[in-house]
Amino acid sequence: MIELKGTTWDHPRGLGGLAATAAAYQEHHPEVQITWQARSLQEFADFSVERLAEKYDLLVFDHPFIGAGARSGCLVPLDEYLPARFLAQQAAGSVGQSHVSYAFEGHQWALAVDAACHVSAYRPDLLARLDHELPRTWDEVRQLARAALKNGLSMAVPLIPVDAFMCIYSLCANAGEPPCRTPDYFVSRRVGRHVLILLRELFAYSHPRSQTWNPPRMLDEMASGDLLVYCPLTFGYSNYAREGDGKRLVRFGAIPAGADGPAGAILGGAGLGISSSCPHPQAAAQYAAYVASPEIQSTVYVDGGGQPGHRSAWLDRHANEITHNFFSDTLETIDHSYLRPRFAGYVKMQDEAFTIASRFLTTNVNIDRTLDDLDKLYRASLSGS
Repeated sequence: MIELKGTTWDHPRGLGGLAATAAAYQEHHPEVQITWQARSLQEFADFSVERLAEKYDLLVFDHPFIGAGARSGCLVPLDEYLPARFLAQQAAGSVGQSHVSYAFEGHQWALAVDAACHVSAYRPDLLARLDHELPRTWDEVRQLARAALKNGLSMAVPLIPVDAFMCIYSLCANAGEPPCRTPDYFVSRRVGRHVLILLRELFAYSHPRSQTWNPPRMLDEMASGDLLVYCPLTFGYSNYAREGDGKRLVRFGAIPAGADGPAGAILGGAGLGISSSCPHPQAAAQYAAYVASPEIQSTVYVDGGGQPGHRSAWLDRHANEITHNFFSDTLETIDHSYLRPRFAGYVKMQDEAFTIASRFLTTNVNIDRTLDDLDKLYRASLSGS
């Protein structure tokens, strides 16, 4: 008996699809037993791949960990276990840069079994109550936010420290200047000032508890009550666009248009990789390929509650029917999303930047001081100091 133990994050999107694939795979491969254990979303963001690789065979993780994971040797290069033709098909079936986000220094370190980016979220019934269309520009976001407040409703943006910094990324790229594209500074002062002013404005318009919410917590609030009408920037969770659980339906769409239209949303999602401590890497790779295959992504995985990473599932009629067109309504946004850096020192920089972003929103710290701090932190991460 081959036993494989995996770790993912504790949400139907994180666990549901993988648990369903494990059960389906074992029906055809009874010699392989696969168990999945869940960790919180905060632990998903905080725990390093190196630490997880000490305990688990199968790892679901975010792509910014790739640089550190590849350099440390804790991950198996999947191109040494999976056919080149299969990996080429995965690349061709990527939404946005999901597949390439797990490629680093000539190897493929994970398969993009889950895909996400910043999108907008809204309650169609509450929008109708306000007689408003879904905002397409930032000016229309301001108009909707003011109308909502006048009518006892509210806009929201998830703004715990990690998500505040993710918003800075999206707003910079949406304004036409993706950050971290030069070793000299995090982002230019012109765009940086514009973005931080807009972020403070969104914070002021948003529900007071926004700074305590991550995306699923905010979406829980949007789905369970009749207060939150719209969010311009949140990682998409197709689970909230599905019927059931007695909750209100949440729909998803593009982010507001910036310099190049509704582009620049930060890429999220999750990849499925294999620990170098796994005693059965070939069996683990075969299961990973099964999970990432277009057939399973479009059926077992999405039906189990997962949010597929393969383009065929995003175009699939059944997947869109059960999610009220979550995939078709956000496909253009993810195709034009922004890929974060993945160099070896990046995760440490990102962790420290969370505090800078949060401090900016919760204190009266100067905009240029905040940009100075981000520049200094970014340059230090590049030098390894």
